[in-house]
Amino acid sequence: MKVVDEKGKLFGKLNIIDLLVVVLLIVAVALVATKLLGKDSAGSVGTTVLTYTVKVEGVDPQVYEGVRDYIPSDGTGDQLMANGEMVDAWVVEVTSEPHTGGLTMTDVNGNELTFPVQDDSLDLTFTIRANVTNAVTNEVGTQEVRTGKIHIVKTVHFELTNGLITSCKWEPPTQG
Repeated sequence: MKVVDEKGKLFGKLNIIDLLVVVLLIVAVALVATKLLGKDSAGSVGTTVLTYTVKVEGVDPQVYEGVRDYIPSDGTGDQLMANGEMVDAWVVEVTSEPHTGGLTMTDVNGNELTFPVQDDSLDLTFTIRANVTNAVTNEVGTQEVRTGKIHIVKTVHFELTNGLITSCKWEPPTQG
């Protein structure tokens, strides 16, 4: 008995083209499975604790008093939220200092002039601890966290926009 007959069938039953298609499908399924299994094992590295600070300037003192009511002194904090969902991050501390900004203008000769603004507003600095699963993107909710980026500090109790991330510190991943 011939392996390939005159009609191109293997062992008289299977077309060689059909056999090649089946082999290619098996290889493709194996590659996809390897990719997916490899991604899962790499993703199970753990969680990185990211502690960062956000400075929000020019906040009314009454707002600060309201915010302080929701930041427990035991360090547990007020949980952040994004898009109506709770996020794995907490505001653990808030501090204030008098706002010292001023109005800067340029005169006709190109010289910058700064005029102090006398108001009673405060600059708030929030300390936030977040558990991030990807230390490359550092996403907390829908916001990427990096020093120098604008950040919204939003919890169930308060929301302050146009904050500036002033520092970031990463702790080694925990296995999980």
